[in-house]
Amino acid sequence: MDKAKSPMKGIFLRGSIIGAIITVPSLVAFFVAWFVTGDKYTSLIVGVVVHFIGMGFTLKLSKKLFKIKQN
Repeated sequence: MDKAKSPMKGIFLRGSIIGAIITVPSLVAFFVAWFVTGDKYTSLIVGVVVHFIGMGFTLKLSKKLFKIKQN
C-alpha cells in the first residue's frame, strides 16, 4: 500500500515545484514593476512576459523530471 502512495507524492512534489517556478517569478516581476512604474497595465505586460519565459523554462525542466521508464 505504501508503494502505491509513493509515486503520487513524487508527482505532486514535482508538479508543485514546476508550478512555483512558473508563478513566483511572474508575481514578483508584476509587483516590482508596479512599484517602480505605478502603472498596472505596464506591470501586467511585464508579468505576462516573465510568465511565458518561465513556462518555456519549465517545459524543458518537466521533460527531465517526468521521464517515463519504458520496459
